[in-house]
Amino acid sequence: MSHEENPEFFKGRGAQVNTHNRFLKNKYVQEHVEGLDEQMLENTHTQLFEENPKKIVSESNSPDLSHFVSINPYQGCEHGCIYCYARNTHEYFGFSAGLDFERKIIVKRNAAELLEKHFNKRGYTPVPIVLSGNTDCYQPIERKLKITRSLLEVFHRYRNPVSIITKNNLVLRDIDILSDMARMNLAHVNISITSLNESLRQKLEPRTVTGVGRLAVIQKLSESGIPCRVMVAPIIPGLNSNEIPDIIKAAADRGAVSAGFTIVRLNGAIAEIFTDWVHKAFPDRAEKVLNMIKACHGGNLNDSEYGRRMSGDGHVANSIHQLYRMACVRFLAGRDMPQYDLSLFMPKGGKQTSMF
Repeated sequence: MSHEENPEFFKGRGAQVNTHNRFLKNKYVQEHVEGLDEQMLENTHTQLFEENPKKIVSESNSPDLSHFVSINPYQGCEHGCIYCYARNTHEYFGFSAGLDFERKIIVKRNAAELLEKHFNKRGYTPVPIVLSGNTDCYQPIERKLKITRSLLEVFHRYRNPVSIITKNNLVLRDIDILSDMARMNLAHVNISITSLNESLRQKLEPRTVTGVGRLAVIQKLSESGIPCRVMVAPIIPGLNSNEIPDIIKAAADRGAVSAGFTIVRLNGAIAEIFTDWVHKAFPDRAEKVLNMIKACHGGNLNDSEYGRRMSGDGHVANSIHQLYRMACVRFLAGRDMPQYDLSLFMPKGGKQTSMF
């Protein structure tokens, strides 16, 4: 039975279960087939939760992400990508990494104000800051709230470099700011494309822009002078690994100047969420896919070893690395992302301050 024919498959959602939050003592269980218990597994509408953090900029201390400075204006993501490593972080807020991650979105309306305070700290030294180190800064609610745009306005005013990771064409709304920043070598955009197979994309990333749509984003950004990298991520052996050359070629044809990739890893609750999903979405090859993922991570679905966790190892991973390298050499030779200009930073956003 395909997932389209499965009455238990929640259309428009990636996760099909709400996994237990490891930080909570109690958990919900469904004791009866009929009755009120069913409501806890309904595909309910999206809810917004307000957070007022005291700081918005975070720096990773992971050895393989050293000096990775990022901002996440949202926690949780309506895109619903089944493989998303950010799902686990939703448990810190008391929610499940499963369906809750896609339908309970935490918003930080004061993000721009906090960023400005960060830039005005005594002794601040400009560094590139990544928007969407965890969840997509251009997810659907951004169209209404415009928190990401307010952040870009601060980046632009202070002339601080910014790198964006997204899979949403809403980034084109801010092409006015990004093109001006790119002219000063202050902006990079990374467009994530997991598959050009629309049927697969709908299952993997149910509320995202199509692969063809993302290629159009790369073309429009590139035509506006904004340097773009295509992120072939994550690569899931047995599902989209065969598409690596096609994605890189298609992105290069539309102006991409660089590429990157990661191999999927199913840490924490994501292992249960992905395993449940792949058996419902691809029952004919679910075990093959899971076994190939394990082959990339020493026999496990998860891998937390720094330096290896995102690239994998073993014969399956090595074949993916080789296919990726060959595609980059063939389609992206002589291209690269321009260096950021860190010399343009303007303290106080260029405002004159009194000496008295």
